[in-house]
Amino acid sequence: MLMKASSQSLTEQLSARFAQRIRDRLLAPGARLPSVRQCAQQQGVSPSTVVAAYDQLLAQGLVEARKNRGFFVRESRSETPAPAKPDVGALTAAAGFASTRPYAPIDATALIRGMFHKISHKPQPGMGVFPSEWLESTFMPAAVRKVTHTCTLQEFSLQYGEPKGDSGLRRVLSQKLTALNIHAAPENIITTVGATHALDIVSRTLLRAGDHVMVEEPGWAVEFARLHALGMRLLPVPRRPDGPDLEVMARYCEVHQPKLYVSVSVFHNPTGYCLTPGSAHRVLQLANAHDFHIVEDDTYSHIAPEHATRLCALDGLQRTIHVSGFAKILAPNWRVGFLAAHPSLIEQLLDTKLLATLTTPALLEKALALCIEQGQLRRHAERIRTRLDAARSRSVKLALAAGCTFAAEPAGLFGWVDTGVDSDALAQRMLDEGYLLAPGALFHADRKPSTLMRINFATTQDAAFWKKYAEVVRTMR
Repeated sequence: MLMKASSQSLTEQLSARFAQRIRDRLLAPGARLPSVRQCAQQQGVSPSTVVAAYDQLLAQGLVEARKNRGFFVRESRSETPAPAKPDVGALTAAAGFASTRPYAPIDATALIRGMFHKISHKPQPGMGVFPSEWLESTFMPAAVRKVTHTCTLQEFSLQYGEPKGDSGLRRVLSQKLTALNIHAAPENIITTVGATHALDIVSRTLLRAGDHVMVEEPGWAVEFARLHALGMRLLPVPRRPDGPDLEVMARYCEVHQPKLYVSVSVFHNPTGYCLTPGSAHRVLQLANAHDFHIVEDDTYSHIAPEHATRLCALDGLQRTIHVSGFAKILAPNWRVGFLAAHPSLIEQLLDTKLLATLTTPALLEKALALCIEQGQLRRHAERIRTRLDAARSRSVKLALAAGCTFAAEPAGLFGWVDTGVDSDALAQRMLDEGYLLAPGALFHADRKPSTLMRINFATTQDAAFWKKYAEVVRTMR
């Protein structure tokens, strides 16, 4: 809340709060700020204070006033704009306009930035990772020490590593995939700088700007943003409890001839759905009939049952490419991921990797191989799964008590929750309370209003959050 006893005036505090959100992209370019009346009510200040704060934002070049529409974050902020004298007429007209829906979206990059710049010390419901305290371990530093003790400095510092990645890690990854019934020889595995890098390698290898790509909707906001940046045309496929909407996929195949389908088969983000065998077989039939590849993101494999249905296991990596990583379960900063593909694609994929990163860090890859070989990763993942099961049970009870309903059966790390109100507006209101939410519109390829939001079960066990959430929702109804 704004502090009357602060050395800054209320106007300066409010202006600084919005300015910081704009710079952190918690208010995206083109986002509409709350109307003066709404902002005054939310912040407990007078309308004149809000007008003065918006005036400062105008002078800084961070927002613009659109006559009879309101205040909007400037679309272009690639360079720091020169301070501009505000248009008094536009300011007055915009201030008098009461927007019915203050569309101030949190976008994919805002969630990513939130991982690096915490908005408060409170648990963050919108985050896509486990809390850092869940991932603490002693075996990882021990593995690094052991590797550096047994290898010379020259091996790590004075020469490049293997182009495909450390051979020892690729060998144990091959064994690990076999347990999932995915058979990939070490030479058909390429290590990457995290799973996102693996997805990027696949896209840059198989696609060209303007190609059509089928994506699951709701789906991973970062993947939408990444594909958009590469110039791809996204074809959103509704995700159902058993898998993608097959009728929609079939129509896309007939009309658009897509080159790729991006899927999270197991513990889908954000719904938690898992693919069924029947849907999986039909997807593969479409891929064979219409000549497109499938990249299967198995990021959540560490917390999922081994027997879960995976397209790569059924297809034998003929048209499928398996992608996974260890940031979610082990150490986000290690950035070790990998992909497994058919031998005919490996050299093309490797060329793309070499053009971007040359090789990947051998030290961390060797240490990770040791953690896998000695069973430490497996035991660590088991502890995380047990802890997550308990957290999910508690979070579900708190969410239901706060008036939420679940749009999908709770499973995995995320819950897909219906708030009953505009979740974009709710997200902005909760930012004032120190909580970063993941509104439902974020998970659509073409952003549209939604009452849904994604919660992280590991970070929504705090009763104080749900109490504040319920208070804010009541004021919005």
